[in-house]
Amino acid sequence: MTGTFVNVLAIIVGSFFGVLFRGRFTDNIQKIVMQGISLAVIIIGLEMALSIEGSNELLIVIFSLVIGGICGELLKIEKHLEEFGEKIKGKFESKNELFVQGFVQASLIYCVGAMAIMGAIQEGIQGDASLLFTKSLLDGTTAIAFASTAGIGVMFSAIPVLIYQGAITLFASQVELILTPAVISQLTATGGLLIVGIGLNILEVAKIKVGNMLPSILVAVILSYLIL
Repeated sequence: MTGTFVNVLAIIVGSFFGVLFRGRFTDNIQKIVMQGISLAVIIIGLEMALSIEGSNELLIVIFSLVIGGICGELLKIEKHLEEFGEKIKGKFESKNELFVQGFVQASLIYCVGAMAIMGAIQEGIQGDASLLFTKSLLDGTTAIAFASTAGIGVMFSAIPVLIYQGAITLFASQVELILTPAVISQLTATGGLLIVGIGLNILEVAKIKVGNMLPSILVAVILSYLIL
């Protein structure tokens, strides 16, 4: 799990430097930084989402989002994430109004995506953590910018990353059998649309419960495996 540990460390270090810079920026600078991050997140999401080819694959993505969203709404995933963030905020007696928002949004950004899943599988099966090292560089850089505006809550997104990627690495041999190229394509496209949703939330264009849509990724894998 070397790659995941490095990824977690990168997020923590990046967030630390971001928090140091936070007090030195005016409100206008913080706002423009967040807008820049939002646009970058949306571009990344769109690039992933456009990986699908054909109407059948598009239908799988649509049904995955609908079914996964219903499951997540019933499970109240985003509410639990927010409550976890509130507990951490309370323990550290933080007065930052963006603490929970930073924690939830950063957790989703770092966990939703093919790089997190495929990197963890690659390390678990082959012992090759190179993909996660690359992700660590990206996440660490993003954490600096994100924490400079959202604050220390971003740092604690390292906890879900450790649990999520670590679990995939440990069970990589079982997961690899399911993830055919066709399944990966659907997983990537579905995850990409969720990332677009995160970007729109940060821009405050809409309030999309991306956390409740997380089961869509699992649904996409199941539907792809059964249909394609």
